[in-house]
Amino acid sequence: MLHVTRRPIFRVAIMRAQAQRRPFGYHLRMQGRLWLCTIPLLSGVLGAVLVPSAWGATGTQQAAPAAEEPRQEEPGEDWNAKAQSTYIWQHQPGFNSPYSGANSLPGRPENAYTFSFTAAFGKRLWRGGELYFDPEVVQGVPLSGNLIGMAGFYNGEITRASGSRLVAYRARLFVRQTWEQGGRRQAVASEMNQLAGMVDSDRIVLTAGFFPALDIFDNNSYAHDPRTQFMNWCSMTSCAFDYAADARGYSWGLALEDYRGDWVYRVGQFMEPRDPNMVALDWQFFRHHGQIVEIEHAHELMGQPGKVRVLAYRNAVRTGSFADAMASPGFAADNAAGIPATGTVRQEAVKYGVGYNFEQAVTPDIGVFSRAMWQDGRYETFAFTEAHRSFALGSSLNGSLWARERDTIGVAYMRNAISGIYRQYLAAGGLGYFIGDGKLNYGDEQIVEAYYSIGVVRSLWLTADFQRVRNPAYNADRGPVSIAGVRLHWEY
Repeated sequence: MLHVTRRPIFRVAIMRAQAQRRPFGYHLRMQGRLWLCTIPLLSGVLGAVLVPSAWGATGTQQAAPAAEEPRQEEPGEDWNAKAQSTYIWQHQPGFNSPYSGANSLPGRPENAYTFSFTAAFGKRLWRGGELYFDPEVVQGVPLSGNLIGMAGFYNGEITRASGSRLVAYRARLFVRQTWEQGGRRQAVASEMNQLAGMVDSDRIVLTAGFFPALDIFDNNSYAHDPRTQFMNWCSMTSCAFDYAADARGYSWGLALEDYRGDWVYRVGQFMEPRDPNMVALDWQFFRHHGQIVEIEHAHELMGQPGKVRVLAYRNAVRTGSFADAMASPGFAADNAAGIPATGTVRQEAVKYGVGYNFEQAVTPDIGVFSRAMWQDGRYETFAFTEAHRSFALGSSLNGSLWARERDTIGVAYMRNAISGIYRQYLAAGGLGYFIGDGKLNYGDEQIVEAYYSIGVVRSLWLTADFQRVRNPAYNADRGPVSIAGVRLHWEY
């Protein structure tokens, strides 16, 4: 995945609070609650690593062969170097806007653009060990010059942009270790952040370093990469998934994956930003963090492959609740000053959510996908966007249906909602980090997106994209908003 400094790069950061001290025992209790549920998985992992062949997959002990021949290791890449560049231009022709607030998308016609260039270097260190480093440069300007006015933003690349000048930074720096556990041998293609070679179908993979949580979690074959697929945030992941990341979408952390037949089990822990939607990360890793658990199952339906994923997350952060903000004496003054009142009432808290992710091939050339997620909705957005319930449904068609194998058509419908207490907060004039029209006539935010990606020549794609947003920022008095775009993507 991929996040632009979502908000603070375009606006001065709001109030910062001092971290609240807690006794050491408190940290242990807080850290342990989610991880208790991962003990069986971690125990299985350790057992598989330390004693990989004494027991079969069903737990029945197997007799050891008289003599085991050493496996012939297939040749693979020792290193690789890849690159990508993506340019996205979008136009909003204007829309109905009877009133606006500090965080409203202006109703006048506007343009937006982003540009990114990423280099990706991979090196094999030892058997199963790999090192990856991705430097990246970006520039871009959102609609209105500020990332505000809706929950399901129109460009997944905009989270990295920081203005009209190029900015360089480290996008990824991580180590991946694979412990092979048997099963079928599978070929791995040479790609960005992946060395070509062969791996066992049953394996354990540890990824540690600086990388996006979305590299590991909530993947989907049809809707995950705004550089090549749908552009909207709510298609690259669930908009209610407030996953731990800095403002660009990256974080320090680790993830453990256990591949067992048709099943994959994943757990991870990542740093949270020091303040909501900021670039600086909170280095109190065992006190403030985001934890993710995911279970994936691969299946066949009418002879076609598909996958189902169930995901849960838990964020331990210092954050402000909407109820506390509304009860604060300074609520009206904060709103008048254009400051989210939640920033003045922050305390130690836990946010959590759960969701599913589904993908299914209908034919070799047609696929469908769906996502949905729920989160508790009591606290301010911390690392992603303003949604407490989200749903997405879509389809992707490969161009081989009309003799254009490198073309793709995609159509998706997305719907976001917020909690009752947040509706009261916004209706009273409160501000979030991305939304706040001064008042609210509530309606679920609904988005339709369609794109046609044309394979121009090898390694170059041109995409036409259209999005229609109803009830932007959950306000039925404003909109709908139409956004047309063009994307040029190159990769090597």
